[in-house]
Amino acid sequence: MDQSGKTAGVVARVRAMVRDGTLTAGDALPSTRALAAELGVARGTVVAAYEQLDGEGWIRTRQGAAARVVAGVPVVAAGPGVPAGARAAEHARALMGGRTAGPAGARADGHAAASGAPAASPGAGAGAAGAAAAGAAGAGAPLLDCRPGVPAVTAIAPKDWRAAWRAATDAPLRNGLADPLGLPELRVQVAAQLGLSRGFAPDVARLLVTGGTSEALSLVVEGLRNHLGRSPRIAVEDPGYRSGRRAMTSAGATLVGVRVDDDGLDLDALAAAAPVDAVVVTPTHQYPLGSVMPVARRHRLLAWAAVTGTVVVEDDYDSEFRHRGTPVPALAALDTAGVVVHVGGFSKTLDPRLRCSYVALPPGAPADAVVAARLARGPVVGEPVQVAVAHLLRTGALRRHLGRVRRDYTHRRERIASRLGGVPGLEARALNGGLHAVVTWSGPATARAVVSRMVTAGVLVSALDEYEVAPGSAPAGIVLGYGALTLPELDRALDALLDALG
Repeated sequence: MDQSGKTAGVVARVRAMVRDGTLTAGDALPSTRALAAELGVARGTVVAAYEQLDGEGWIRTRQGAAARVVAGVPVVAAGPGVPAGARAAEHARALMGGRTAGPAGARADGHAAASGAPAASPGAGAGAAGAAAAGAAGAGAPLLDCRPGVPAVTAIAPKDWRAAWRAATDAPLRNGLADPLGLPELRVQVAAQLGLSRGFAPDVARLLVTGGTSEALSLVVEGLRNHLGRSPRIAVEDPGYRSGRRAMTSAGATLVGVRVDDDGLDLDALAAAAPVDAVVVTPTHQYPLGSVMPVARRHRLLAWAAVTGTVVVEDDYDSEFRHRGTPVPALAALDTAGVVVHVGGFSKTLDPRLRCSYVALPPGAPADAVVAARLARGPVVGEPVQVAVAHLLRTGALRRHLGRVRRDYTHRRERIASRLGGVPGLEARALNGGLHAVVTWSGPATARAVVSRMVTAGVLVSALDEYEVAPGSAPAGIVLGYGALTLPELDRALDALLDALG
């Protein structure tokens, strides 16, 4: 048997033992070295198997600690579990020989010993597995929130998370006010990170810390309003970022919706909507449809903005999570005319509850007005949060975390593509990157009807038309966030979707 076949064998055995209750939440698996010795395979085989199981959400691996079974994975056969504290060698023997570590009654190949009936697989189609998921939801399974916007918050290594907050509590107390532009240490770290990952190094003096992306957009609007002496007219993507639109209108902007196509913002439609004072784009992963603006269109947008004096606000949404294709440089990295205001943050990489983002400003009067608005508003992100985030950047903990979750998100993206790719009339979009999928269909079902049916099955998603600026600008579809889901949970959501579409 080749290497991939051996890895698949280990993966299948662990899955089966979790499904039939032989391994339960919190149980430790053998070390990769010990299990490789028991099975007579290369250690790399077991390492690869554990990495796949971790990415699929069955186990969680930590450097220097035992791999453990994740809570919440459904048990579909009534086999007895391994008692808490069972020795790793017992697990290894069960994995090696196909025997349970407890009394007879459930086999490690995932079949019920008495009946021989096959257990449901996370990769099963929408038939039996869909019925099982719907039945579980109807029987009181917990509500599964698949609305977009939440990353895998719990995936960060606990030791790194605790170390960041220890750094925050160890920071000396002082009498005084926080820097309204943001903690200097955090701004230095963000500038270094942008230089490494996005290809441009902003002036730290023109890099501001904000309370999330919405506050960043509100701040930019306030600066433009003060600079112009009137309400700024701002072009936005349609469909596009709802919370950002609300923040900008609350700050006094007049918004103009501009359609998007397969390459992002339609520049001909933008020119037709002119004059505008600014345009807000998500070029790296258009939200929510997921298109990526090609380099040629980026250059064309920047040239148009330079000629017309338009500010380009680049919301660098999901730039950290590129699942396929060649990475495209940030607009700010291509900007030679000083027209790009770059917005980024940590809501999708760490935790949206931190409410910590940043704005990198070019030189010039409009940007000076944004700095003045920040000074007038004062600081909005607590210094302990800023110290903790700066620590995660400085120590490389954020980079390690991104490496882990990129692999996990790729597994989930591949599951969506494989489950929905062959369904007639169905299209899964936005899968090149990010943490959500857009699913559209050609049948008569409305998005609201599908969302309602999925809620009945215990699954929450968003209707695509909720992101429209002009009614009817988006096709019938739903937006499904998968960042915080395990693969079994994702399968439950996909089963509910396919059942809702009938």
